[in-house]
Amino acid sequence: MWIFLAFCSAIFAALTAILAKCGIFRTDSDVATAIRTVIVLFFSWIMVWVVDAQSQIWTISAKTLLFLILSGLATGASWLCYFRALQLGDVSRVVPIDKSSTVLTILLSMIILGETENFIEKLIGVAFIAFGILLMTWQCGNAASDSKRCLLYAFFSAVFAALTSILAKVGIEDIDSNLGTAIRTTVVLVLAFSVVFFRRKGQMLLNIQKREFLFICFSGIATGASWLCYYGALKMGPVSVVASIDKLSVVFTVLFSWLIFKEKILGKAWGGLTAITAGTLLMVLAQ
Repeated sequence: MWIFLAFCSAIFAALTAILAKCGIFRTDSDVATAIRTVIVLFFSWIMVWVVDAQSQIWTISAKTLLFLILSGLATGASWLCYFRALQLGDVSRVVPIDKSSTVLTILLSMIILGETENFIEKLIGVAFIAFGILLMTWQCGNAASDSKRCLLYAFFSAVFAALTSILAKVGIEDIDSNLGTAIRTTVVLVLAFSVVFFRRKGQMLLNIQKREFLFICFSGIATGASWLCYYGALKMGPVSVVASIDKLSVVFTVLFSWLIFKEKILGKAWGGLTAITAGTLLMVLAQ
């Protein structure tokens, strides 16, 4: 079941990037992130009530709450960097760099969480994924339209995303994964709107084009679905494998960007997609 949830997470994550790109052509990325977070928050708390997990709020330990807050802050920072990078560069060039968080997540899960079962197979899988990301990043680095700022934002997005997975794994050990997602999203919402108002962008919330607003909202719904699937999978499966399957969103995203935005994909990028897919399948088979 957790493998199915992880694959669903990847598909919804790919849709998130495509829909978000459609919504930030003219809308500021920080403002778009804040609006999307409202949608995700609404979606997350609905799921809490659907699974009847709201009563667990009063039994959350201080340790669990602390790690959920830290995970939420890491998620918020990752989102802000990610959507800024999307606004500056092509989807097919930003997403592979962001998804390089997989390698760091897997290594941290082995070191911190002790997930060392089938170590050799996992290490080979990591090598395939890292090689694939390297090829994808190579395309990004050679792209004439790319900028150093885009690369920098995508890199920091990856770092914060890796921290998110590890912190969330600890934070949802003793509570329902849906409740953990909702609490984390609440933290993200506070951070996102704090950034908007700190940078004096509040007025922009009232001047968003209707079309872009709809795409931002749909992106938020896709994000909420991806999160719920991802943290449901984390609850049942090992971080290293769940994170690897989730990163197949790179493949779906690049294909969607090629079909929808007509973004050019070089030969190295196709090789990278193949390597990432092979590494992910190896991680799954290692279980």
